[in-house]
Amino acid sequence: MGLLNVDNCVLVAIDFQEKLVGMLQKDDAAVKMDKLLTAAHILNIPAIVTEQYPQGLGKTMPAFDLTNVTVLEKTAFSAMQSEEFKDALAKTGKRQVIIGGIETHICVHQTVSELIDAGYEVYVVKDACASRNTFEFKQGIEAMRQNGAKITCLEIVLFELLRTSKHPNFKPVQALIK
Repeated sequence: MGLLNVDNCVLVAIDFQEKLVGMLQKDDAAVKMDKLLTAAHILNIPAIVTEQYPQGLGKTMPAFDLTNVTVLEKTAFSAMQSEEFKDALAKTGKRQVIIGGIETHICVHQTVSELIDAGYEVYVVKDACASRNTFEFKQGIEAMRQNGAKITCLEIVLFELLRTSKHPNFKPVQALIK
């Protein structure tokens, strides 16, 4: 697994729903995912957002700009158990998956494991992941690392996608982290 390629990646946001974010001690992961979604929009990277049982857990955070984003409901913990998700992912034609979400040790971990099994290169944005409990969060990150995911962070992802300060979208993407 090497660097991210802006032409070969898709962003996946797992279950950033109002009730789930409300259960967290801090909303840092949601703030980081919002920045990733904005960067994906600026860089024309396809994005898929999942919602775990939205009737009970609410919709995706209203602050997120979901323009040109595929939003899919799911009931299985792994998004890969959904044919709609697999179809949406396949339609992108991308092989690198940038991912973050809630709960790290459940839905993110299971989705990442199945993405790796399906042959995708997976980049877990650690600071765009969260669990209600620190121990489970750490275990989820470690399990994904052991399964072959690259553990990364928002700034690494953004600058890998840009590759140079001469990129035509350097300034608007850089502004996301200032």
